Amino acid sequence: MKVTIHVNADISSHTKFLHEEILELLFERGVAGATLLEVQVGFGAHHRLHTQGASGVGGEHLPVQIEFIESKEAVDAILPALYELISDGVIEVQATNILKVATGKTELR
Repeated sequence: MKVTIHVNADISSHTKFLHEEILELLFERGVAGATLLEVQVGFGAHHRLHTQGASGVGGEHLPVQIEFIESKEAVDAILPALYELISDGVIEVQATNILKVATGKTELR
């Protein structure tokens, strides 16, 4: 299953930014890997366009996406914690097909 979590970069959570807390949760729960994608421009349910500042940094409510791929069982186990953590955002789950996993390590003989 591929999970994509859409939140705003500036949303606070219990002790830090929400996207940081989500990544920590995924790491602690043993997810094999996760990626944070920072978006340059976007809008959400409130239909307001959010962009970076003139310098290319900053801006309010810029969206970020966190993606990870795991087994259905692992995703099902993690979802309740994500539901509790995410009070403003979207969790998207879809079936995916992994064609190859390459770790970059060569096998020694």
